[in-house]
Amino acid sequence: MRLPAWSKSFGVQVTIALIAGVVLGLVARSWGPVSETQDNWLGTTLETIGSSYVTLLKAAVVPLIITAIIASIGNLRKVTNAAKLAVSTLLWFALTALIAVVIGLIIGVVMQPGAHADAASLQGGAPSSEGSWIGFLTGLIPVNFLGLEVATAPDDTGALASEVNFNVLQLIIVSGALGIAAVKVGKAAEPFLEFAEAALAVVQKVVWWIVRIAPIGTLGLIGNAVNSYGWSTMGSLLWFVVAVYIGLAIVFFVVYPLLARINGLSVRQYFSGVWPATQMGFVSRSSIGTMPVTQKVATDNFGVPQGYAAFAVPFGSTTKMDGCAAIYPAIAAVFVAQFFGIELGPIQYLLIIFVSVIGSAATAGTTGATVMLTLTLSTIGLPLEGVGLLLAIEPIVDMGRTALNVSGQALIPAIVAKRHGILDVTRYDAKRIDGYVPVTAEVADGAGADGGSNVVGDAPTSVAGSGDAGAAGSAAGSRTESSRV
Repeated sequence: MRLPAWSKSFGVQVTIALIAGVVLGLVARSWGPVSETQDNWLGTTLETIGSSYVTLLKAAVVPLIITAIIASIGNLRKVTNAAKLAVSTLLWFALTALIAVVIGLIIGVVMQPGAHADAASLQGGAPSSEGSWIGFLTGLIPVNFLGLEVATAPDDTGALASEVNFNVLQLIIVSGALGIAAVKVGKAAEPFLEFAEAALAVVQKVVWWIVRIAPIGTLGLIGNAVNSYGWSTMGSLLWFVVAVYIGLAIVFFVVYPLLARINGLSVRQYFSGVWPATQMGFVSRSSIGTMPVTQKVATDNFGVPQGYAAFAVPFGSTTKMDGCAAIYPAIAAVFVAQFFGIELGPIQYLLIIFVSVIGSAATAGTTGATVMLTLTLSTIGLPLEGVGLLLAIEPIVDMGRTALNVSGQALIPAIVAKRHGILDVTRYDAKRIDGYVPVTAEVADGAGADGGSNVVGDAPTSVAGSGDAGAAGSAAGSRTESSRV
């Protein structure tokens, strides 16, 4: 039996997964636990599916960050005015984060999500991981090459158990140092940088396989949330969810288009071009996991030079989080303050803005934003138990947060490239087919209206290893039409 074409759409698949997750979660909750310590088989299965998918994504984070950061810095050697481009990118990251966090604070104050929450149906709890400025600063100092950390604690039986984790901040620092050193070494380090680019392509292919099963992970995460918390708890947080999505919508539908228009870019072309990455971010809940698609959008749809995009997109995937690190912690902090009856003053609001603009690297591009939220709450002196109040709707809001993250990660490189005269405007304005601009020799070799070309040095426009949608290319730029993501 041949499946209809619409069933292959990621949007359709994730919608079906969301509905199925809610239904299965309600069924599991109606059955109740087998004992005080053991859930029924359906509830256990949903929890296992959701946690296993998150574990798969986390397993890919270490090699993806290392290879992406080294390769991205290495690619800057192919770009003229690399230092100016890097500084401009950082400034635009900070500007959009500032705008997003201010919008989040305004929405939190106006909508009062904490005042609409039912205290009887919500229960706070200490978060499993916390963020602090001391931890943030000490985390910048690598303790080993991979940033590995070993924590030993008693398990449910009382026996000591060790768990190995990795510090993403340290990974970024180590990878950045290696990339800079390789560029400084010069010709002797070319094989190392070529290996990093090849390794990145291989890792991206593996990540693409993981992302393809995202609907299954979504089913488990949503089903487990419904089974664990029920409609009474999740319904009590409905106003908070609405507030977050209003903030995300304002940035996506108003701020980003306005920034594109101010910089002479078509708003319609932005939306049609960024949609593959936005959709993938919503499904995968991971900026790192979506990075291959985001980079393909930046180069193939927006005409950002490959050499610059290979730096800006991976760097943005680990540090630029307008959803997770700006809007969400701002609204969540206001929610926690309102829920516990704590009055916030001008100083606290300024601190929230400061944390969101400076500390976004703490989110690390992985699913969830608990560390960033605890960093915000601890900085302004709010109870960390407030994190536990929001766990019930974490998968729901994380989808929208990540979709906004990757949308901004694709836009900023286009804006910076346009302002520096290296954007291929012809490609940006070209018609998309199946979500992408057809990669032909005529389009790829054409110069944009600013006089810039979309090929920098010997770097082709196609994104190496960008999943099944990656287009193979030759040095001359003759490539076939992009396949569909």
